[in-house]
Amino acid sequence: MRMRKKKWAEPFLEEHQDYALNDPGQYQGKWCELLHTEEIHLELGMGKGDYLLRMAEMYPEFGWIGVEKDRNAAAVAARKAVDAGLDKFPNTRMIVGNAEEIGNWFAEKEVDVIHLNFSDPWPKKYTHKRRLSNERFLQLYDRILKDSGQIIMKTDNQDLFESSILYFTEFGFRITEFSVDFRRKEHPEDAITEYEQRFMDIGQPIYRVIVVKSEK
Repeated sequence: MRMRKKKWAEPFLEEHQDYALNDPGQYQGKWCELLHTEEIHLELGMGKGDYLLRMAEMYPEFGWIGVEKDRNAAAVAARKAVDAGLDKFPNTRMIVGNAEEIGNWFAEKEVDVIHLNFSDPWPKKYTHKRRLSNERFLQLYDRILKDSGQIIMKTDNQDLFESSILYFTEFGFRITEFSVDFRRKEHPEDAITEYEQRFMDIGQPIYRVIVVKSEK
């Protein structure tokens, strides 16, 4: 569901465009240098930014980049980082834009891990091509991921999960981890956002899979 328009969002994004980037293409091939890291994690559809920022705190040695096309949600995410203090998140940047453009933002084999967290399931068949795990996106991921780069996907939607398993395997990605109830055990290595906690509180299983890019 699209977030209600916030009057302050556009001025805020304009003021902080060095953090919530409108022109990420300028850093193509330079992300590791910008974030002072050797490993880049990219979250597509970061929403309000909770997962990105918590993981960036947990793993400061990695670079974390979040992409969000909804400008209001992106503004909320950026304000969380700004309010907490950008010096607390030197290893992060946010991109305000559509994931379809990642090929213009990242160089070939520049990204180590792509995170897909609770992506829109686009349940109607004619909208499946919009799914972030669909083949047309996998072609983009295949290009920007390093050899043996990973995609880590979490979702509450069983149909999206099952379909995505097929998308990944048909494209040639290799499954290395797979769970139909990821939170039945504690996973302190993976941040739990307020959004995910809602599903856990009502007993909704969290589906998770990790796939690895196959050498071609």
